[in-house]
Amino acid sequence: MADSNIDRRTLLAGTAAVAATVSTTGIATTGAPAHAAPDAPAAPAARVDWKHGIAGTRGSEIAVKAGRDKEGRFGIMFKNTEAYAPPEELLQDLARQMGEPTTPNPTDLDNPRIPAGFTFLGQFIDHDMTLDRTPLADAQADPLALTNFDTPSFDLGSLYGRGPDQDPDLYEADRTRMKIVRNANGVDDLPRRDDGSAILGDARNDENLIVAQLHLAFAKFHNRVLADGLASNLAEAQRITRWHFQWIIIHDFLDKIAGPEVVGRYLNNKGQVKREFYKPKNPNRPMMPIEYSVAAYRFGHSMIRAGYLLNARTTPPSAAAIFGPVGGDLRGNRPLPARLEIDWWHFFDVPGKPATPRNAARRIDGKLSLPLFNMPPTVVSEGTASLAERNLIRGVRLGLPAGQDVAARMGVTPLTNTQLGLPDPDNAGWQGKTPLWFYILKEAELTHAGERLGPVGGRIVTEVILGILEADKEGYLKRNPGFRPTTPIAPATGQFKTGDLLKFALQL
Repeated sequence: MADSNIDRRTLLAGTAAVAATVSTTGIATTGAPAHAAPDAPAAPAARVDWKHGIAGTRGSEIAVKAGRDKEGRFGIMFKNTEAYAPPEELLQDLARQMGEPTTPNPTDLDNPRIPAGFTFLGQFIDHDMTLDRTPLADAQADPLALTNFDTPSFDLGSLYGRGPDQDPDLYEADRTRMKIVRNANGVDDLPRRDDGSAILGDARNDENLIVAQLHLAFAKFHNRVLADGLASNLAEAQRITRWHFQWIIIHDFLDKIAGPEVVGRYLNNKGQVKREFYKPKNPNRPMMPIEYSVAAYRFGHSMIRAGYLLNARTTPPSAAAIFGPVGGDLRGNRPLPARLEIDWWHFFDVPGKPATPRNAARRIDGKLSLPLFNMPPTVVSEGTASLAERNLIRGVRLGLPAGQDVAARMGVTPLTNTQLGLPDPDNAGWQGKTPLWFYILKEAELTHAGERLGPVGGRIVTEVILGILEADKEGYLKRNPGFRPTTPIAPATGQFKTGDLLKFALQL
């Protein structure tokens, strides 16, 4: 699962970087403009501290401004832990040590267990989970989001928007199929405005061309369900698409990221979810724990490569940097170029397609690739250029507990700072503790060689995602816990992965 011998220098040439903004979790985003409908403006997404460029999603400051026992859109999962606030200069020094080696083609950094597609599937999942459609007036009146207007359900709100009545531009004239266009470059694409931005239920899915094409694949899945007569109306096609999406979250994404035994710890074979620490006060509108959104799910930052192989239809193969010269990189908000159209078997295991060459995700560890480690002025005009520093300081600003405190609360033997590479012999700086985000990255590196999350990170991510899935009254865990994908969508009953979804959607 190496990167098919693509010259890393080529991928890095001219590479700019990604600014970590409102995406509360796994993947850094570019802060693309939201194009909300004029009659229903979206809630303001973030507040930025320009000293450090710290973006805080609306409501994420609840623990430091309202109290650790308060819950709204966000809350504290481990309420009996204290906020951890090491000296800022220590955080800055730690951040400076979190860059990947710069040697060409360092394949030892590749994750042999996780194809690179899961990096972007994680981003797509995050956007579905964190979409905030609270009316602007309500959001302004409730900046700490103490009233949870939007639940973090996995309902593909980014795909379906508010439905054909309120978002007709997302749908074909029949108000049932999703709108897909053949663009001027001769490839299938999302419908777009004159300025190049996609018409979506969530503009964040157009921030890079990989996520935009994954979104397009889900639209095609929905349309093929209808075309094959598996659904006769919009509601049924939506249900089928959502349930298969939820299935791959559990049985493919969490399996890869956390491990099947961790999934089995929280989900039994009857579709019942066990809760240990994620117990929202309002189960009908579950809060998002900041331990999850500000630390655990940000594992995805360490999985991003500097660049990716898109297709091998030409010689040399088509590859592009995440951020580089404008027009030649993977930034979105523009019509999809034919050269950058993805052959998905380079990102996922797609049945019947070549196993190589395939992009590997980077290992989950304490290192960030160049585009995220040192963000240039072309992307970040103010504040620190270090994504690591932004994440570490954000954790302090939002009142996160220390990694060791969370581990102890979970009954996991905490890793020491010496094990984590933060020796503190005089106990004067780190106080024998570690920021939660860094702890989770290093825990994955030390316990599973960075191939998956460790016990603290894996259990937080899995329990929160499964808890939110269980709370969804329209989701399959609630409506039909015995649901299993079947033919013709799945190759066999109960056997369904992301590659199968893409094979069905795109008729590969």
